[in-house]
This record gives sequence, C-alpha cells and structure tokens, in this order.
Amino acid sequence: MKFTKMHGIGNDYVYVSTFDGEVIADPARLAIAVSDRHFGIGSDGLILIVPSETADARMRMFNADGSESEMCGNGVRCVAKYLHDHGITRKGRVTIETGRGVLTLELEVENDLVQRVRVDMGAPILEAEKIPTTLPGHPPIDVPLTVAGHDLKITAVSMGNPHAVAFVDDVANFPVELVGPALENHPAFPRRVNAHFVEVITPNEVRMRTWERGSGITLACGTGACAVAVAGVLTGRSRERVLAHLPGGDLSLDWDGVGAPIFMTGAATEVFSGDWTE
Repeated sequence: MKFTKMHGIGNDYVYVSTFDGEVIADPARLAIAVSDRHFGIGSDGLILIVPSETADARMRMFNADGSESEMCGNGVRCVAKYLHDHGITRKGRVTIETGRGVLTLELEVENDLVQRVRVDMGAPILEAEKIPTTLPGHPPIDVPLTVAGHDLKITAVSMGNPHAVAFVDDVANFPVELVGPALENHPAFPRRVNAHFVEVITPNEVRMRTWERGSGITLACGTGACAVAVAGVLTGRSRERVLAHLPGGDLSLDWDGVGAPIFMTGAATEVFSGDWTE
C-alpha cells in the first residue's frame, strides 16, 4: 500500500489515495497500525482520499484509535494539497466531500506546489442537540462544568464534529493531559468531544491547546481552532478576525457571526511517501 505522510501545522496523518484502485478492507484497523509512533509510521490517524460523485474527492478520516470522525480541518487542507501536487486535479479551487458536506478550498501555489490553503468550513452548528450535547443553551455558552476537579466554563460548538471550548488564564501550564480525557468522555457529550483550552492574548489573538477525541494531545486541530474562534465571538472575548497560535503553528480564522461560514487559512506540508508492507 502506497502512502504519503502529511501534516497541517503538526497535525499529522497518513494519507492513502484510492484513485489508483487501492482497496482498504479495514481502515479502522489500518489506522491503529499506521498511527503507532513506535511500531508504525506514526501519526494522529489515517485519511483516505477517495473518488467522489459530488466533488473533486472525498475524505474519510480515522483517529489513532480507529474511530471514524466526521471532519478534520488540518487534514482537509492536506487533501487539497495532495490532489494538486500529485496531479489528480490542478485547479486553483477544489471541492472535497467530507462528513460535514462538500467544502470549497482555495489553493496558494508557489513553484507548482501548494503552500497554504483557505477553507470555507461552512457555518458552525450551534443547536445543542446537533452538536450533540446535553448542556443547556443553543449553543451552550460559558456553562459551568466541573471536570477532573477543575471548574470550567464550557462553550460547545460543532464544525461537523463536536467541540468543547474552555477559556483559561494560563494555557501553557493548564493540565490538558488530565482534564482533556475527562472532558472528552464527559456524560454531557454523548458522542464524546474534542476539548480545547484557550488563553486570550488580545481580542484578535489567542493561544490554544487541544485534547482531540480519539487521538489525545495533538499539535493542532483545525476544526477546533474554528470552534475557538466562534466561541470567542459568542462570549465577547475575541473579534471576528483572529489569529490562533497552536503548538504546531498558526491558523487565521474569519467569522462574521451567527449564520455565516467560517474561513480557515493555514499551511499544508508533505513529509514523505513510502510503501506499507504489513
């Protein structure tokens, strides 16, 4: 099986294209195997790039634990880069089918290679039952919740996958490794949740860390950064244009408010390709 290792600001996945007829019989098991950072390739999960009847390609994303997720913002940028750089399509604007629907992505190309991608991520989902969460409010905004002994205020948002955002004073020293898994599996989130802890630097700049559902601590989460931008506007902590600093790099987010789509811009990087011979 031919694969390509790629990352979006450190959020790394193993990418496999089935455009050449490659058949992946058990992607969940494969995701667990290739993600292992000691005995596999090493990644936050597996992303399949498959033909689509409604877009230039379809993306299927599997976490490191084998569970399938609806969407990955950093991953979809890399899929767009793969489509262009590997000659599947050479358009400056591509469409990709995801669990969130069909997304449109604009490519920034230098020396015939994609460097950055701007993604129309669609409008955030704010109805509690669609996020889904049992927390009160549409959406739940600054809902008090005690998790692993820490008193948090949770704002919940879906970007096609569920996110819980908590603003903290000192994100660098916040115990993400303790609170993250407890929040991921909290009963208020029936399908588990991606947990984000955010420090506001200025109204146009935030710093965040993530515990990703099914993968643990990751260097970046694109849909999570979008959720953080939405939560910042909804709670009055940040403005419509915000730069998010994640451990792996920066993402630019633009959101004009309820009902509007959110746009995410960031890098996409190819690391290496190879053959998996399990």
